[in-house]
Amino acid sequence: MIVENKRTLFWQKLVAHGFMLGFLVIIMFPFLVVISISFREGNFTVGDLIPRNPTLEHWYLAFGLDYTRADGTVIEPPYPVLLWMWNSVKIALIAAFGVLIVSTISAYAFSRIRFKGRAGLLDSLFIIQMFPTTLALVALYAIFDSMGDISSAIGIDSHGALIVVYLSGVMMHIWTIKGYFDSIDSSLDKAASIDGATPWQTFRMIFLPLATPIMAVVFVLVFIGVINDYPVASVLLRSEDQMTLAVGSRLYLNEFKYLWGDFAAAAILSGLPITVVFLIAQKYLVSGLSDGAVKG
Repeated sequence: MIVENKRTLFWQKLVAHGFMLGFLVIIMFPFLVVISISFREGNFTVGDLIPRNPTLEHWYLAFGLDYTRADGTVIEPPYPVLLWMWNSVKIALIAAFGVLIVSTISAYAFSRIRFKGRAGLLDSLFIIQMFPTTLALVALYAIFDSMGDISSAIGIDSHGALIVVYLSGVMMHIWTIKGYFDSIDSSLDKAASIDGATPWQTFRMIFLPLATPIMAVVFVLVFIGVINDYPVASVLLRSEDQMTLAVGSRLYLNEFKYLWGDFAAAAILSGLPITVVFLIAQKYLVSGLSDGAVKG
């Protein structure tokens, strides 16, 4: 039997807790600074961490409401933050569902259906996903600029073009879900086949319910990635009413004036959709990630 020295154990716990608290402080400090800036008077980055005269001016403007200062001056919202947030959420939801559908069906085909060229295609997907989308920004702009001559719905300054680009990110998620499908016992396929189920019925009735945890993970990852994306959206979106929150927030920091307080409030507000989606999907993320496919 191993006997731990109580005094040594106490110091080990103290050091471990101190390290954890210090790590959390380092992580949270920038976020606390942003919150502090959003409640300060004016648009300044320099000041006390706890504002001396806190104000809700920046938050009023972020929510699209007029703000009346103490001297009677009425400040109107400079930009449509809520519209930008809606654009971000709409694009992220459509792209996340689209990527989820395509990657799940493709992953099942690669995992369970044997066809010619399967290995080569899988290797190609693996190689393509190694190159970031930002390397193709010039090509993407040229492609969708030409597509705009055919239909404005998929041209420059359209949400359709942006969604199509985000849908191209299925390669990595095909590999992720395929790995999960590979871990499912093949006896389920054989049992379903004996019962007369087609491959589509096997996929829909057996694999989809078992794959709920990994599908939730993929959905959340795609949603967060799209919400936070700036490079691609900044190239394809031009007009103010079409911008996402990540792109539109950059307008607060123009060459003539830096509206740091308004920018801080909008930046914090951008985390709200991610938090809501994560809380909704949390039970799926936790419930089955460590569960096996075949339960006794």
